Amino acid sequence: MFLFFRWLKAVCMHWLRSLIAFLFPSKYRLKSGWRKAEPDKKTFYRRQPKPAWVIQEVIRLKALMAEVGCRKIADAFNRRFALSKQMTVSKTYANDVIRKHKYEIQILRKKIKNRRPKPVPVNLAWGLDLTGKTDTQGNLKHIVGIVEHKSRQSLSLSALKDKASITILRHLLDAVELYGKPKSLRTDNEAIFNSWFFRFNLWFIGIRHQRIDKCCPWQNGRIERFFGTLKEKLDQWQVNGSEQLEGALVQFRFWYNHVRPHQNLDGRTPAEVWSGIDVFTKGHKEEYWFEAWDGLLTGFYLKL
Repeated sequence: MFLFFRWLKAVCMHWLRSLIAFLFPSKYRLKSGWRKAEPDKKTFYRRQPKPAWVIQEVIRLKALMAEVGCRKIADAFNRRFALSKQMTVSKTYANDVIRKHKYEIQILRKKIKNRRPKPVPVNLAWGLDLTGKTDTQGNLKHIVGIVEHKSRQSLSLSALKDKASITILRHLLDAVELYGKPKSLRTDNEAIFNSWFFRFNLWFIGIRHQRIDKCCPWQNGRIERFFGTLKEKLDQWQVNGSEQLEGALVQFRFWYNHVRPHQNLDGRTPAEVWSGIDVFTKGHKEEYWFEAWDGLLTGFYLKL
């Protein structure tokens, strides 16, 4: 009998608890079955958003360096602003910005491409840089180039026997003797341009040395554009040795200065702008067909 009443009490309590849980579900919950483990509480940390100028700078870097990936964009940004502005970005952040602003990057690239450089006086600034060409034996031949900023005229284009600062300085002084002394010389941050010997001699002869920012080759755009035209042709030309390369560079320099018209010079050649001659108003006396490098360099040479 005692067990019966105990069983009846348990049944009544169960039904009573079920009725209360049905009437008041938010306050009373029926506990049945096994005990469930509490879900892990995940903590999300929100970082402060980057300033607007960071996004604009990443967009500008991608517009200027369209061929590189997000890792190189992040490296270029961090090298420029990690110390000066205490600001860095990751490759993931750079990738997100590039992915979300593809249209803005295309518009900015078009504006940069169509932007006309500001007019500058003759011999105000020269651009100097190095490039190279591998010959048929697999040896890398270094090439030095100097370009005048206003006329885009190639003042020097020669193969180097070595990359010593005194060798570069010798070619620079030869150009100064022929074309006069510029007020400033713009180079990148390569070790030969940062040596005390090179900087001291520039100061001694009265030329101000302008060094571009790190990872910013577009700041020396005149010589970079000149080398772009050179490499486009040079990559299709086979070089057997230093003598052949030197002769080929002489032909290319003549073609670039006197035959090939420049878009940003309103269809004139660098030699015409350097001399202050407008072929469209003065005309020319004679014309000659020029062809070199097995047809890679062609055009009409107008004798003024």
